[in-house]
Amino acid sequence: MVKSKKWILATKFEGEPKDSNFKLEEEELPELKDGEFICDAVYLSVDPYMRAHSFPVGSCVIGEQVAKVSESKNKDYPVGCLVQMYSGWRSRTLVDPSKPEDLEAVRFLKVPDLGNLKSSLALGILGMPGMTAYFGFLEICQPKAGETVLVNGAAGAVGSVVGQIAKIKGCKVIGFAGSKEKCDWVKSLGFDHVFNYKEVNINESLKEAAPDGIDCYFDNVGGDFTSTALQHMNLFGRISICGGISVYNATKPPIGPSPYMTILSKQLKIEGFIVYRWWKRFLEGKAEMKKWIDEGKIKYRETVEEGFDNMPKIFMSLLKGANIGKMIVKA
Repeated sequence: MVKSKKWILATKFEGEPKDSNFKLEEEELPELKDGEFICDAVYLSVDPYMRAHSFPVGSCVIGEQVAKVSESKNKDYPVGCLVQMYSGWRSRTLVDPSKPEDLEAVRFLKVPDLGNLKSSLALGILGMPGMTAYFGFLEICQPKAGETVLVNGAAGAVGSVVGQIAKIKGCKVIGFAGSKEKCDWVKSLGFDHVFNYKEVNINESLKEAAPDGIDCYFDNVGGDFTSTALQHMNLFGRISICGGISVYNATKPPIGPSPYMTILSKQLKIEGFIVYRWWKRFLEGKAEMKKWIDEGKIKYRETVEEGFDNMPKIFMSLLKGANIGKMIVKA
């Protein structure tokens, strides 16, 4: 029997995640049958959405990983083959491609040939976060050359890419991040204005950077930041709601000014999204992103931490802003 470890949700999140929310368990995987294979985690992803997503107590913590096939009775997935899959925080996973109900839960595919690039990028710039930036920005905001774009969470795996895509499209870009190191990196990506939201007045900073208003706003933060940003939107502005990390740990609903009259008077388009609505177009987005990387138009950064046993600690540090670019756990 092959043993595997998995992190389960031991207690429901209330406020900030804590150690007691997680429990490490060991399980035995059954012997392989024809057509099955076992994958060992190589890189695992931690993402802010994991805090906001509702999943049952006692179940494996959700998430994606890049894994290497270690045992196989499937000729299409030989030993050494790399796959990426949503199998959660597991050290090993048994996959049976003949069971579509299991595949829906695991949802896996082979890691494409990335050339000289690391396979961990399949979890970042060439994976879900990159596709979130690509489709969530281009499809919803539909930026036009010369327009002004606002991005918060600009040093994160998604926000940093949104701003660079906006520059490729000929836009003026304003970014907000949470430390000098993060702001310096965001500036190096070509953003026109970058502010540390912890040190500035957001309203005054937007007056300074966008005296003629904002046309497109890509929101990763929500809360008070968005209440302020709405006041600076131009007529017919477009807002893509990707996340609300400022309120994920809130124990009570946030209270702020009603946005409805602002939305009405400015005739704003505001749309939330889950990136998997464009799942069937991911190959298109990945090809374009890879081309931009090869051309030097898109830069990326990873924050890599080590140790499967450290998954909760690394996840909690992510929610406190410890990452620049994509946070990856090396198993």
